Amino acid sequence: MFDTDSNKELGGPGMNSFSGRLAFAAVFLFVGTATARAQSSVGEVSFANSGAPAAQADFLRGLAQLHNFEYEDAAAAFRKAEGIDPDFAMAYWGEAMTFNHPIWEQQNRRAAQGALQKLAATPEERLAKAKTEREKDYLRAVEILYGEGGKYDRDARYAEFMSGLHERYPADIDATCFYALALLGTAHDGRDVPTYMRAAALLEDVFYAHPQHPGAAHYLIHSFDDPTHAILGLRAARAYSKIAPEAGHAQHMTSHIFLALGMWDDEVRANETATGIGNKLRAAAGRPPLFCGHYNLWLEYGYLQQGRFADAMRILAGCRNQAEEQSAASHAHGAVDPDDSAAGSFIQMRAYYLIETGDWKGEAANWRVPDGSSAWTQLMYLYTEALGAWRRDDAAAARASLTAMQGLNSQLNSDLDSHKYSPENWIRKVPGILTDQIQGLVLWQEKNLERAEAALRKAAEEETSLPSAFGPPFIAKPSEELLGEFLLAQGRAEDGRKAFEADLSLTPRRVEGLLGLHQAQTLLKDPAAATTETTLRQIYSHADHALNYSGTAAK
Repeated sequence: MFDTDSNKELGGPGMNSFSGRLAFAAVFLFVGTATARAQSSVGEVSFANSGAPAAQADFLRGLAQLHNFEYEDAAAAFRKAEGIDPDFAMAYWGEAMTFNHPIWEQQNRRAAQGALQKLAATPEERLAKAKTEREKDYLRAVEILYGEGGKYDRDARYAEFMSGLHERYPADIDATCFYALALLGTAHDGRDVPTYMRAAALLEDVFYAHPQHPGAAHYLIHSFDDPTHAILGLRAARAYSKIAPEAGHAQHMTSHIFLALGMWDDEVRANETATGIGNKLRAAAGRPPLFCGHYNLWLEYGYLQQGRFADAMRILAGCRNQAEEQSAASHAHGAVDPDDSAAGSFIQMRAYYLIETGDWKGEAANWRVPDGSSAWTQLMYLYTEALGAWRRDDAAAARASLTAMQGLNSQLNSDLDSHKYSPENWIRKVPGILTDQIQGLVLWQEKNLERAEAALRKAAEEETSLPSAFGPPFIAKPSEELLGEFLLAQGRAEDGRKAFEADLSLTPRRVEGLLGLHQAQTLLKDPAAATTETTLRQIYSHADHALNYSGTAAK
């Protein structure tokens, strides 16, 4: 989550960095100021503009891929349109837009300004090149986005301007979609439900009226991808996979809804498709398959929920090899998001694998953090090591890992400051939650049960206070789940059931949570245990091993 004025190439969660050109099924042009319409394997878009007819196919592909967050492919398409029609103002607008990634809180202002300067040197000269008032408005918007002031201020002013553009051109579905996306981009400190619902209200009418438009479906999914609202985004998720079958991010994006609902078979299929698209493009470029990164992290987590441990290990081992191949310098930049480095992906995947399989004495438990990893990657590694030490009844190792975690605090805060996270950002609470969890486990080992419960409850309360996130749990072992295990071990089945129910409200149909709930229900002789068991058996229908119904609270 940062604003940069450098030429650094920005990656981000879910970005497919491999571009591929796919033919349009049809392109229709009308006379005058052209309304170009295209339906393709990356979505159907229509956009009135004054560009040359020969440049329309590339412009429309760029627009569709911009909506799909396939930013590199979009930029390449817009540049082709520029080459065909050097005075095509909207092509330069489109290329500049590819350097703003609002959902991921990333922006490369210098690169965007460079794209605009190819059209003309100054905002006034660029505006003069736009041939219609609507095109001028789009250019005015992008000048605000990359103009003066800090990123947060520019995001707010851009969203306000897009509101006016949406009102001036109510039939312009792209204006509505980009306005909704701009609103989502103002939620800098995590999901803000009122803001997300404002975006959803804008998008729903567009989605139902234009069911093949990639932006409407995509941004509607982003508006609803939390457990409370995900059911409202299910129709968009089902549609989006068909709207853009050759856009890897579109295929992955559907899994935001499936994961939030615990629909593991659908979540896995979506990410298998997304990784397949990316690896096909890599193969065409003579590159090996990718095992790290956003899609693979979600896929591994889905495999683990299905009980497909061998498939999860295949991805984890591949990512480990790729992380080891990278030089230390390539991932030593304070990366917070595990998608920002191969090492971060590997260590986060390793945490999921060990927690879900319980294989604390196996091969993966002996794998180490790559040299040069960021403090955040080291934190996740030490946290996982502490959990493993606790599971193995090694109190000294657990406390040593806890001490090392606490020693990272200064560097963690420095990394957040350098990436311009606000003081109120939820991510700043994560190190404290992780250390409270481990502190509680160490105190549990030491039989100091009152203090152990207090530490675990503190972790659970802090985690519950975080804004609802999307995707696999950033805190690899949810705090309510850990608290539930503690309570069951103390013979407090009713309290344990409440903790597991709270856990499952945040992570629906998560297997470890369901196993804990089933155990609590069984101890309480609750008839609902049969329903929970049926759910577990359904989830594990593809598993490569049997469920252990007593595994959660076996400690």
